Amino acid sequence: MKVLHLIFLLLLFFSLSLQAQYTNVLIDDEGSWTQPEEPSIMINPKNTDHMVGAANIDNIYYSTDAGHTWTTASLSSPYGVWGDPVIIVDTAGAWYFFHLSNPPTWGNWIDRIVCQKKDTIGGTWNNGTYMGLDGTKAQDKEWAVVDITNNNIYVTWTQFDDYGSSSPDDKSDIHFSRSFDGGDTWSEALRINEVSGDCIDDDNTTEGAVPAVGPDGEIYVAWAGPEGLVFDRSLDQGSTWLEEDIYIGPFPDGWAYDIPGISRCNGLPVTKCDLSGGEKHGTIYVNWTDQRNGTDDTDVWLCKSTDGGNTWSEAKRVNDDPPGKQQFFTWMDVDQTTGHLWFVWYDRRAYDDNNTDVYMAVSRDGGETITNFKVSESPFLPFASTFFGDYTNISAYNNVVRPIWARMEGSDLSIWTAIVDSDFGIEEEAPSLLSLEQNYPNPFKESTVISFKLKQPGMISLRVYDVYGRVVASIHDHDYVIAGKHTRVFDPHEHDISPGTYYFSLESNRAAMKKKMIFVK
Repeated sequence: MKVLHLIFLLLLFFSLSLQAQYTNVLIDDEGSWTQPEEPSIMINPKNTDHMVGAANIDNIYYSTDAGHTWTTASLSSPYGVWGDPVIIVDTAGAWYFFHLSNPPTWGNWIDRIVCQKKDTIGGTWNNGTYMGLDGTKAQDKEWAVVDITNNNIYVTWTQFDDYGSSSPDDKSDIHFSRSFDGGDTWSEALRINEVSGDCIDDDNTTEGAVPAVGPDGEIYVAWAGPEGLVFDRSLDQGSTWLEEDIYIGPFPDGWAYDIPGISRCNGLPVTKCDLSGGEKHGTIYVNWTDQRNGTDDTDVWLCKSTDGGNTWSEAKRVNDDPPGKQQFFTWMDVDQTTGHLWFVWYDRRAYDDNNTDVYMAVSRDGGETITNFKVSESPFLPFASTFFGDYTNISAYNNVVRPIWARMEGSDLSIWTAIVDSDFGIEEEAPSLLSLEQNYPNPFKESTVISFKLKQPGMISLRVYDVYGRVVASIHDHDYVIAGKHTRVFDPHEHDISPGTYYFSLESNRAAMKKKMIFVK
């Protein structure tokens, strides 16, 4: 009977897992003066309830309740605000919005990279500073990162001699600038690539430079271009770079490719480094998409380096569906408290037309094993006549994970996130005689499974509390429970509980442990 009971619980657990659906949150469905796309998002590590997002062209979003609700606004600058939004936060909690320029003076379109700053999430954006101004040359596709050890800010982007030119005399290059004073001033732009690209904004253009910081202050960055996928690094805060870029691998059929229903698409790389202090500390990861398996089979890829970028692993396929479907516009983040890798992308594995879902994946072992899951609540059908943007984004910290993506209904665009928290609670100091696992699924709609372990028998209580600390359900109330692992199914409907945020606590006469769970409609 014990075996049958265990099998029943396992089947129930598996069934609940299949039914799990992460809460989708609408951030913006209007935009300030154009439809929003190309979103960016960042969680504040100092307070994971605080999040800032952005989208083309000048849309800015704020949340102070971990992404459940959002306030929208628009950004202005005397240098103009013209898209490619990037949001970062520094170690003091100041926020930065990087974007392209469009000054009111005619002919200066995207002539610099602009950085606007606000000191707190409730503060006011300054007018901005800038980097990269070089006559009439175009500055495009920037990304930024903060070194958490010294608050330095590093930015990389593509400079075009003449954007869109097919002349062999016009080149594209990867440029770098840094700030040591919180974005007040920026160093002179420095070219870091060895082989230039063309200016067509296509496969042979150098693009996709997303910088990452290593454990000892190294700056790492990969990009795509005429040589394929290449890598560079600096060991002196960006003053000097490698004399010869390191080849990671080919970019089969190029980084610019076609996806049905999408006005344009790319597989440009994202570079991240593990700074968690765990087993994979210092590992560099690069994530991208390409069509090496055919134009009807775009896939998400990952490779890594454990020696500072000198050598690279073979590309590993991230999406786990059978061949023949489209996965595109990937982004990746590393949770710097756990070392877990989190991915987001658009996915058509379930359809034979252009219907599109949003999928995520997580790896808890440095990319060796990867688990896929659908995060969007329903599919959407994009049309190539409406510009859809060039990327998604995701931010993760201390098991709080927030993807951000664009969705299309007819020709209308909107920006969404999802509440994806892999471990809501932090265990209090407690002896190893008992342990409490995170409930699963979480968030949940119908019921959820709570598991705990006792190393010796004793009297315990397992209770559910609301956010005000009031007991709303008692699963165990000073009950004697034998040693071993125990699993309980919690049904909120049996206790007349409304959807919301709750805590469940395992208590003995010597210790208490609690975790957070979310009951959704």
